[in-house]
Amino acid sequence: QVQLVESGGGLVQAGGSLRLSCAASGSIFRIQDMGWYRQAPGKQRELVATITRFGTTNYADSVKGRFTISRDNAKNTAYLQMNSLKPEDTAVYYCKAVINSNIYYWGQGTQVTVSS
Repeated sequence: QVQLVESGGGLVQAGGSLRLSCAASGSIFRIQDMGWYRQAPGKQRELVATITRFGTTNYADSVKGRFTISRDNAKNTAYLQMNSLKPEDTAVYYCKAVINSNIYYWGQGTQVTVSS
């Protein structure tokens, strides 16, 4: 049994910052890619950022230069540092991880609300 738990969401004013965390626990041999996705009301879930086990990152154009994804392999944890937040960043943020034999797991999501 593997579980992903996100934390760090909340309400922030435009221009502010938040740091999200995603901790994986359970029967874990290896975590390959980890990533953050988000879903705003009435919209499809979209990719925000991904990071490989070796630290290669990929970002959506809308967050480049503002968000930074990182991970601590020893702690089985990924992070998303979000700076210069905009109202359009408001969404539920989900963590996804590829664990063990290429099995995908999702977290339960954490709400990020940016007020104007």
